[in-house]
Amino acid sequence: MKLNVPENYQPLLGLRDTEIAIKKLKDYFEDALAYELYLTRVSAPLFVKPNTGLNDNLNGTERPVDFDLLDDNGARVEVVHSLAKWKRMALGRYGFQKDEGLYTDMNAIRRDEEFDNIHSIYVDQWDWEKVLDKSMRHEAYLQATVEKIYNSFLKTENYVYQEYPVLQKRLPSKVTFITSQELVEKYPDLTSKERENAICKEHGAVFIQNIGHTLSNGERHDGRAPDYDDWNLNGDLLFWNPLLDSALELSSMGIRVCEESLAEQLAISGCEDRASLPFHSMVLNKSLPYTIGGGIGQSRICMFFLQKAHIGEVQSSIWPDEMIAECEANKIVLL
Repeated sequence: MKLNVPENYQPLLGLRDTEIAIKKLKDYFEDALAYELYLTRVSAPLFVKPNTGLNDNLNGTERPVDFDLLDDNGARVEVVHSLAKWKRMALGRYGFQKDEGLYTDMNAIRRDEEFDNIHSIYVDQWDWEKVLDKSMRHEAYLQATVEKIYNSFLKTENYVYQEYPVLQKRLPSKVTFITSQELVEKYPDLTSKERENAICKEHGAVFIQNIGHTLSNGERHDGRAPDYDDWNLNGDLLFWNPLLDSALELSSMGIRVCEESLAEQLAISGCEDRASLPFHSMVLNKSLPYTIGGGIGQSRICMFFLQKAHIGEVQSSIWPDEMIAECEANKIVLL
């Protein structure tokens, strides 16, 4: 258990006001995001069958929550880690065209998360995905999409400040772009997390590109599954959180793998056996649309804009008894 307790912490909104603010904030951001990216809301699954290859393998070590079905011959299903692959299939099935997209509320259980101020076993995020042409699979399109998403954040910050003037504006007017390799060159003696903190503290809002490949220092900036993002066209959006004196990741996103990049990344990761799974076969056979997509953390957005010290102040989850006791002793009110 890791808990960062800000000195003299005092919540700026009470418990009931916090619950009201969460609803207002989520509704506003959801509408702003849908407008900026031209997205349609759809329903999405909570669980999938493992033999479809649809579940997100994250770093490849996390165990999904799974169970058997009484009325389906004992078939096993897994609670989703994210909907990265399902969304791409849905776009094709629903007939979305170029520059059209979808978003959904994604809820998940990540049983192997380590508890701290920003990590919970309960995950709630907006998962979104858009159709593009293969010719649009380049850095300029990725960055333009990030800027639209960032504009949604800026609008939301203005709205929250108007509703609750006791809160402070923190975001810069523009987001800064940098690659994971450029970060290594800028901060060669720091770890990846230390590099994230350093760049975010300097610029306030940063999009770190190209996550997945091994860098010049022999390490990867962070783990990425090989079968949804193209590691040359993806990234994480991070904001500086002065309350916790650290960077806060709000979104992971990217242009999705094409047939060439999927084959390459499966080979690099030693996961060639996945090529025969239904989803992967459809990508390799060019049966699915080319897309861009990502996830945006709902609780983390609320935590950032409502200036909370712990994610448990904006979501109801499970916490170790010692963490609950320490939070109570330091005015951190868990839902």
